[in-house]
Amino acid sequence: MSIRTLLLLIVGAAIALLAALNWSSLAAIQAISLGFTVVQGPLGLILIGLTLLLAAVFLVYIFYLHSTVMFETRRHTKELQNQRELADRAEASRFTELRTFLDGMRQDGKIRHDAGKQELLVRIAALETALAARLDQTDNTNAAFFGELGDRVDRRAADVPVAPVASQPFEPSPSSQPLRSEPPLDVTATPVPPFSPAQPVDPVPHPDRAPASPGPDTPRW
Repeated sequence: MSIRTLLLLIVGAAIALLAALNWSSLAAIQAISLGFTVVQGPLGLILIGLTLLLAAVFLVYIFYLHSTVMFETRRHTKELQNQRELADRAEASRFTELRTFLDGMRQDGKIRHDAGKQELLVRIAALETALAARLDQTDNTNAAFFGELGDRVDRRAADVPVAPVASQPFEPSPSSQPLRSEPPLDVTATPVPPFSPAQPVDPVPHPDRAPASPGPDTPRW
């Protein structure tokens, strides 16, 4: 319950209580002037009746406005629902069109991909064939070149004569001196002294010591 409804109920209850407490005064018969004539009647009851009639008119007007607002709200709600349905349908149709477009693009892309793949495979096969032919041609060219080069080398080796090497006797030069002839050693004539431990033998000559000169008894090897 709203505050305005509560205030209206409180005011109505106060008016009813006031009328009940002063009912005898309101129902008293007295002269009522209507402007063009004078009549006898209860002035208080007439005023209360007119107030109730005015309240009833206002209530009817309020109910009419409320019902009108409710009908307008319902109509607007229905229109909004229709617009929402139309928007949903349009959005669904857009999604359908977008899906159809994407499917078409995917199919076109797949077709182009397959065509490009086939073209690439054909080019690769052609390149492999050309490469194999070029390799065969290169092998044949190299074989022919090396064969011709070997033939030229063989022909040139066969055409060049081999000069014989003449053997010349050895002749000594006049400036060369004859070898000095040594007299034969007489091993039996010269006795070999026995080895004595008191006389050490130095097999390695000392650098500061002069080498011993050979004596007449030292054999010459």
